[in-house]
Amino acid sequence: MTPPPLADRIAGWGAVMLAQRLIGASLLVRGAGGIIIETEAYAQDDPASHSFRGPTRRNAAMFGPAGHAYVYRSYGIHLCLNVVAGAGEAVLIRALAPIQGVDLMRARRGGSPLLCSGPGRLTQALAIRPEDDGQPFDGDAFAITLPQDRPALLTGPRIGITRAVDLPWRFGMAGAKGLSRGF
Repeated sequence: MTPPPLADRIAGWGAVMLAQRLIGASLLVRGAGGIIIETEAYAQDDPASHSFRGPTRRNAAMFGPAGHAYVYRSYGIHLCLNVVAGAGEAVLIRALAPIQGVDLMRARRGGSPLLCSGPGRLTQALAIRPEDDGQPFDGDAFAITLPQDRPALLTGPRIGITRAVDLPWRFGMAGAKGLSRGF
């Protein structure tokens, strides 16, 4: 039996719950990927969120269907990959434990030992492109498989932002290697 679309499975969860439930999930992008080990949640009423001031051309995917990608360029340097949780809410994928297509990811990262630790490294390793914005995570190019068992979580404040830094909306897999500072 085919599972229901990801959008149906995560409907109503909101960004914080989705950020927690994505820890331990499998993420594959065009044949490369691994296990999600770190996430951050962003809600529409959150002043650190791109959706805080409402829909724009840049953040349109955040107001689209749940279970789709929101891809944006951070500081004009690197791309960031998010999973839309619902209208104006998304979850930043901060780190991944690489499992599939590791040689390909290494080549994309220039042989760096830090393949998917941090959102910029992760998108480079997975070859995320601006045109991936809005792609479904249960389509041909992108796939997320939620974990059967929920791993032990670490919780902490989000990093790399200047607003609402006190919210404990960053989640990590306890004991995982490759988590950001502060865990």
